This record gives sequence, structure tokens and C-alpha cells, in this order.
Amino acid sequence: MTITTLAVLVPLLPFLGAVAGLLLGRTAPGFVRPLAVLPTVAAAVLAVLVAVRQGGGKDIEASTRLTPTGSVPIDLALHLDGFAVLVAVLVGVVATCVQIYSTGYLRDDPRYPSYAALVSLFTSAMLLVVYSGDLMVLLVGWEIMGICSYFLVGHYWETPAARAASLKAFLVTKLGDVPFLFGLFALAADANSFRISTILDVVGDRGLDHPTLIALLLLAGVAGKSAQFPLHTWLPDAMAGPTPVSALIHAATMVAAGVYFVARLLPVFAASAAALTVLAVMAAVTMVGSALAALAQDDIKRVLAYSTIGQLGYMTGALAVGDRGAAVFHLLSHGAFKALLFLGAGVIIHAAGTNSLAAMSRMGGLAKRIPDAYWTMTIALLALAAIPPFAGFFSKEAVLVAAEHASLGATRGVPSGAGWIVLVAGLVTALLTAAYATRLWLLAFRGRGPAAPDHGKQPLAMNGVLWLLAVPSLGFGLTVGQLAGWFDVHSLAPTVTTAVLGTGVALVGGLVTYGAWRYTTALTATRPPIGAVAAHPDADPATSEAEAIATHTAAYGDIASAPDPADPGRLLLGPLHRHAAAGFHLDAVYHTLFVRPVQAAAELVRFLDREVVDTYVRGAGTLPRLLGAGVRRAQTGNVQTYLSALLAGSVVLAIAAVIVAAVGA
Repeated sequence: MTITTLAVLVPLLPFLGAVAGLLLGRTAPGFVRPLAVLPTVAAAVLAVLVAVRQGGGKDIEASTRLTPTGSVPIDLALHLDGFAVLVAVLVGVVATCVQIYSTGYLRDDPRYPSYAALVSLFTSAMLLVVYSGDLMVLLVGWEIMGICSYFLVGHYWETPAARAASLKAFLVTKLGDVPFLFGLFALAADANSFRISTILDVVGDRGLDHPTLIALLLLAGVAGKSAQFPLHTWLPDAMAGPTPVSALIHAATMVAAGVYFVARLLPVFAASAAALTVLAVMAAVTMVGSALAALAQDDIKRVLAYSTIGQLGYMTGALAVGDRGAAVFHLLSHGAFKALLFLGAGVIIHAAGTNSLAAMSRMGGLAKRIPDAYWTMTIALLALAAIPPFAGFFSKEAVLVAAEHASLGATRGVPSGAGWIVLVAGLVTALLTAAYATRLWLLAFRGRGPAAPDHGKQPLAMNGVLWLLAVPSLGFGLTVGQLAGWFDVHSLAPTVTTAVLGTGVALVGGLVTYGAWRYTTALTATRPPIGAVAAHPDADPATSEAEAIATHTAAYGDIASAPDPADPGRLLLGPLHRHAAAGFHLDAVYHTLFVRPVQAAAELVRFLDREVVDTYVRGAGTLPRLLGAGVRRAQTGNVQTYLSALLAGSVVLAIAAVIVAAVGA
């Protein structure tokens, strides 16, 4: 079987699994789990085979004319290069882990068949984006992911938070997709083709006529899809969906699509120094702002959500300094340890019965009860904090190396200012990342207080995938030498300067956070625990995990409204904590600038429709109604009355005729 045939099967198998799952979900529920897991596993295996055969060598292309569209045709094109096949492997592996994990996490959920089918469709769409060699076909996968995210984030549609989050995710990403679509058409018009390879050839030969305009339009869509400032606000709210969905969206699909798109078309963006500067500023604001927000969050999933936004900022920062190799390397590394963090968080939520870190900090023995999640999440948090030799160290340092080279003017076509922006922001974010990673670990696993009720052992399907993802989180960075050729660069190894600076600030961030935790814990040791967790009067300790997750009801505990005084994030951020916890009030700004005016305009339209338009409509019907009433009164049914009226009318007409004749004479 040829490599192109294998590549076609990679996105096709999850798609067929999704269709079969939707058709057989109710009539043959026993086939739902095999149809969810097996096609995804097969797609992952085939993606590995495609990667092995491609081997990081010469690009492979295949295409067929999909439809004639005049001067700019659309082709069903396939483009396989080194980083495309590796990203496909990441998508396949993470999607497989999510599907296996979900068989235990949502084992008694009545909506599991539709959920599993949507996850398969989501996976197929992302694989289509990765392998596509035509922008219009890529756009199909791009939009399908947006639709799937709407339904998956809103899986628990009974809760207002899930409904609002799904709608917000859909609208915000669509807000970015509108200029993105215009950018695609403008790019195709300049290059006279939708084929990615043709566009890159045109950029290299004669250049584009409007590179800055096209790049900025495309960046709007990338900012929405990859949750970059200022269109990042939907991602933390998307935590209202099931935890496996969060792992899939944050690690390997949707948010990675924007970074992958820029990496694939980097010469288009590099043709405009202004676009690279905008991208660098966007990445810097995203990195630092999201890291500060993560340090102030109480919900464990929201901490990880803001962490994802910040790590995506590293990727876009690498692209801003012209190094797609570093960006894709960090995308792959981040995909492994972030999927592990989210799936591990699901196990913690199972065991603790709550998402609140403040509640977990008042529990004892949580780490001993879930040793698999404890050790694997420790590995993932070390990778996130970029501590050597974990994967995050190598990929994050590759970004800093690229920024260092650009800041010194060693990268052709990249403004040195963009390099300095990314380098400084990257170091500050490394400090803050280690701080919030340490805070999460301390509050989740080093809590002090009575042990929480035991909700039973987690299924093997959930714990098994944690160890599977721990392997690349620990060892992927060590393969950097062997994979250098796959990323179009000679070396991704860190330099001494960036290694010392990056690791140094990370260690400082972790140690300072640990010291702040010890200090705040000592201060509160002699005080009554504010909002301490107590057994909920209506809770059943034997409630199954599936029921607790399906209803989003904590198995116990009301942590009250008081903040946790032992939270080191409050001490470290000081007066900034309140603003960081609210995401620096960006949602409130959007509500004031956009939501309220739109609602006011809608209210005005409703008033005009009801009071003005309806008044004219009612008035237009009044006269015929009155005439009808008059005619109805004249219909008495008496023949003599009708003859009398006829005779009277004839007399009136005769008299009128005589008068008219006399006047005419």
C-alpha cells in the first residue's frame, strides 16, 4: 500500500467511525465503544506508518481536481512533510488516549454514543487540516472542528455554564474566522491558487502584492482558533465540558490548528515585517497575561486552560521570530504533557469530588489515594515548568534560542525588536509557569486536613493512558537530535545562555512559590480552617464516579465563600490577584463594548417591530375589517330587502344619469 493511500485512510477511518457510531448508537449500543476506540487506534497506527515512510525526507504531494471553479480551482490535495506527519502522530495518539480514557470516565453517561462520535469527527477534521495541501479543503476541517467544539463543550447542556461556554466558544472563534476567510480569498487571488505548495512558490519567486493585509487577516482567525490575545477568552470557559474534551482541544486539536496553519504558511507571514511584529506582541501579551491569570485561578482545569494559552503563546512567539521548527517542536512536546495534565486532573476530580484547589488544599491523603495520577502529573508539571531533562525543557529552550538569534539580528527578515519582545516575555513566562505549576502541585497533593470520602478506584482505562502519555512527557526532548531534520533546522538544542536563564528563572519561580506556601501554611496552622471541607448532608459517599461526573455534582463539601488563606498565589500576586483571577476583566470589557450594544440594538429592533411595523400592519387590516363588518350587516337573508335595495339603487342611478346629462347640455 502506497504512503498516499495510508495517509488518506488516516482521517477517513475516524470519520467512518463517527458515522457508524451515530447510526448505531441507539440500535446497537454494544458497538459504540469499539467504534469509538478501534478506528482511532487504527488511524494512530497508520499515522505512525506514514511518518516512518516519509522519514523527514522529501515532501510528498498528491492531488486530484475536486471541482472546477474558474481561474482558481480547488484540489483534493495531500501534502506530507516532516512536521506534518509528526503532528498527525500526535493527534492520533492523543485522540486514542482520550477515547480510551472516556470509556471509563463517561461509562454510564447516556449521551456517550454521540459524545464518542463527535470526538471521532473532531479527530478526523484535525487530521484533514494536518494533511491537506489545499486551503479550501483545510478550511473544511477548520470549520468542522468549530462545530464539534460547540457540541462537545456543551455536553453537559443541563448546566447554564456549559450552554454559555459552548455558545461563547463558537461565536468568538467565528469572529476570527470571518477575516480569516477574507484572508484566504485574498491570498488565493494574489497567488492564483489555493494549493499551499503553489502559494509558497509564488511567495518565493515574485512575492505577494498585499502581504501585510493578507497576514493580518489570517492572524485574526489564528488568534481565535489558537486562543491568542485578544480572542482567548473562550478557552477558560470551555472547561465546562468533560475533562477528556478539554484534553483533546487543548493538547492536539483545535488550538493547535492555528499554530500549525501559521507554521505551514510561515513564508507568507515572514514576507511582512509588520505582521511578524504584531505576532510577536500578540504572543508576548498572551504569554505573560495568561501566566499571571493561571497563578490566581482556583479551578484546577482553569489553571491548565490558562497554561495552554500561555504555551501557545510560546509557539506563536517562535513563529514570530521565523522558526517554525521550534514552534512545532514545542507543539508536539506540549501536546503530550498537556494531555497528561488534563487527563490526570480528571482523576483528581474523581477522587476529590471537586474542581477547587482551595478545597483540595484542605484534604489529606489525596496523593496516596491516586498514586498513578500523582506521579504522572508530577512528571507533566515538571515538563510544563521546563525542568531538565523533561520534554518541556528542550522545546521551550528551542523557542528561547530562536528568539535570542532574532534579537541579535541573526535571523534574516525578522525584526530584532520582535526577537527581544519574545525573548523577554518568554523568560518572564518561564518564571510564572514554574510558579503556577508548583502552586497546583502543592495545593492538589499536599493538602492538610481530614481525608475526603473515598469514591473508589479509578478504572484501568483512565490510569493506563496516564502512564502512556508520561513516556513522551519524560523522554521526547531527548530525541531532539534525531528529529532535527524533520523540522527544517540543523539543531534544536538549547544554548548555554538560554539554558541557564530559562532553567534558572524556572527554579526561582518554583522555589519562591514553595517558600510562599510554607509561609502561608504556617500562618494559618493555628487558625480554624476557613471554609473547611465537610461532608455534604445530601451526599452519598458511595456515589459512583460516573454519576458524579455526569451531573457535575461534587461528592461532598462546600468550601464556603471565603478564599483559602494558605494559597501562595495570593501572597505572590498581592493586589494584582483579584484582577488576574478575573482574567484582567477582559470579558467585562467585551461585554461593555460589544455585548451590551448588540443587546441594545436588538431591543431597539424588537421595539420598532412591535410598535411601528406591527402598527402599520394592524392599520392596514383595520379598513378591510370594517368594510367586511358593514357588508356582513347588510346580508340579512330577506329577499324583499334585497329587491328594495336594488330598486332604490336603480332609482339613484337613473337620477344621477339625468343630472349628468342635464349638466352636460
